[in-house]
Amino acid sequence: MAESELLSVQVGEKRGCTEDEEEDAPSKKPRVEDDQKNGGPPHRDEEDEPEDEAGDGEEDGETFADMMKHGLTELDVGILKYVSDHEGFSGILKERYSDFVVHEINKQGKIVHLDDLSIPAEAADDVPAAPQPPEESYVLTEEQTKQLGELQLLRNKEDSVSIEVVDDTKEKRTLVHKAIKTQFPGLETKTEERDGHKFIVAYHAAGKKALAAPRKHFWPKNRGSFCHFVLYKENKDTMDAINVLSKFLRLRPNMFSYMGTKDKRAITVQEIAVLKITAERLAHLNKCLMNLKLGNFCYKNHPLKLGELQGNHFTVVIRNISGTDEQVHQALTSLKQTGFINYYGMQRFGTTAVPTQQVGRAILKNNWNEVVDLILKPRPGAEKEFLVRCREEWAKTQDPEAALKKLPNKRCVEGQLLRGLSMYGKKNIVTAFGLIPRNNRLMYIHSYQSVVWNTMVSRRIEAFGLKAVEGDLVLRGTAAHVLSAEEAEKCSIHDVVMPLPGFDVIYPSHHVGKGYRELLSADGLDIDNMRHKVKDYSLAGAYRRIIIRPSDVSWEVIHYDDPRISLVHSDYEKLENKPAPVFNKEGKYRALRMEFSLPPSTYATMAIREVLKLDTSIKKQTQLNTSWFN
Repeated sequence: MAESELLSVQVGEKRGCTEDEEEDAPSKKPRVEDDQKNGGPPHRDEEDEPEDEAGDGEEDGETFADMMKHGLTELDVGILKYVSDHEGFSGILKERYSDFVVHEINKQGKIVHLDDLSIPAEAADDVPAAPQPPEESYVLTEEQTKQLGELQLLRNKEDSVSIEVVDDTKEKRTLVHKAIKTQFPGLETKTEERDGHKFIVAYHAAGKKALAAPRKHFWPKNRGSFCHFVLYKENKDTMDAINVLSKFLRLRPNMFSYMGTKDKRAITVQEIAVLKITAERLAHLNKCLMNLKLGNFCYKNHPLKLGELQGNHFTVVIRNISGTDEQVHQALTSLKQTGFINYYGMQRFGTTAVPTQQVGRAILKNNWNEVVDLILKPRPGAEKEFLVRCREEWAKTQDPEAALKKLPNKRCVEGQLLRGLSMYGKKNIVTAFGLIPRNNRLMYIHSYQSVVWNTMVSRRIEAFGLKAVEGDLVLRGTAAHVLSAEEAEKCSIHDVVMPLPGFDVIYPSHHVGKGYRELLSADGLDIDNMRHKVKDYSLAGAYRRIIIRPSDVSWEVIHYDDPRISLVHSDYEKLENKPAPVFNKEGKYRALRMEFSLPPSTYATMAIREVLKLDTSIKKQTQLNTSWFN
């Protein structure tokens, strides 16, 4: 996962083009979280994270550090062990979002790059040229063009521009409508009459709650129904980016498909597909999008599906490292040769004082009053003021409507739950809870599974080290097989898998396997009865490799003097012919620039943790970064 949870005190940053967890819903059969067969992308999903997550760079260092005093550490979620014996060293990850670059690896095993902004020739051949009114170039005045341009760039997306039609004929009005929509993609127009005068009013589609239905466009029969393109984004979630595109194009977000979600606090490059939208319309958006670029257009007959990617390629800069060149060499050599423990990373568990796995455990125990209490109760640590007021109101009155009024944005998890409680009452919590989007609901129980998996893998490494032993599990096809002593001699630790608890998995036959039963029993759960009264919350389980070895590992130690400069040459900078960063042989600071590829369903921060041997939680990283800046 190109994770955005390792945060720092952020330096203001602007760049030229001006944040996975898999959607592993419970199924009737256990999934295999394998290099090729896992159920989804390893990148942070907007719907798989708490709404009030910190990390947008809005708080200063002290405020953010205060927020995380009550956050989780790795010890809290079972992340305990390392596989290498090199000496760790300190460094700062994501001091700038451009220090974390993610390129998707597509189904064919090719790293996806943005390197072509042109319209495919096929599109030009197939699409009949729209007749352009001869007067279009001078329909709009210079002042009107300027105002429309500012409106298009979202300076104030609720604003509008009114153009009086002096020569009031239908043909004249049509000409103005067409001119605005042709020259300013994303703007809508309507005709209004005021005091006997006709005006054409232009407004931004993104500023209106009720989006107009997409207009039908001519679509050649011999062209693929889906336009595939590469999306380059900076410091923006995948779902945020798709929402922006959908508003500009007047589409529903579900018209877009993709293979995995990517981090917010990063530069990421991935493939997207959209149904029956031309490359020309998409390319028009490059004129007015901020932090997004679209390119490498082509037409295909199929959409994309979550989990189809082969993995992700990471370019990571860790700044202000303390390690010697020898320490760095030992750490990266170990990562390349042995790998790292395939833990679920910290972003799986939320950032507040009430971890998501606690809610998941309450759901699995069918304790719905506890579910509501955990989500809505006041908690220590800094939170957005409106959430604090909402929680206080709930604690005082237990009145969902009164608490809901404290929230300006009702779409957060708390708002959706309160809306459900006000609609269905506190005696119908299961129905009320169902108003929360499915992925958010499932996030809670998946977090519980993940804590169990992390804890049991730590015990497995503690007990048996880095060799396969009798009683371990390996995959044969999609089924798990228990190793005999003789078979274990022929297997590698890289073959061994461990189960996420569920009703359709088997467990290791050695004593670590029996620990699953003890752990769930201590939490009030029956490992032999993982089916739930509510089908959505029945857990089939899955298998996951315990050690992952990255591919394409390379690294260099670089020197720099200015902490504000970028140390990575992005795809967009290359398209703009901007020079690559030049590194000094000596400098005030040293940084580790590392590259590696990971299969889906793995966390890049866990690979980096193995290199640095530092706690990757926001709590610990914030302490480190704040102390360095002070």
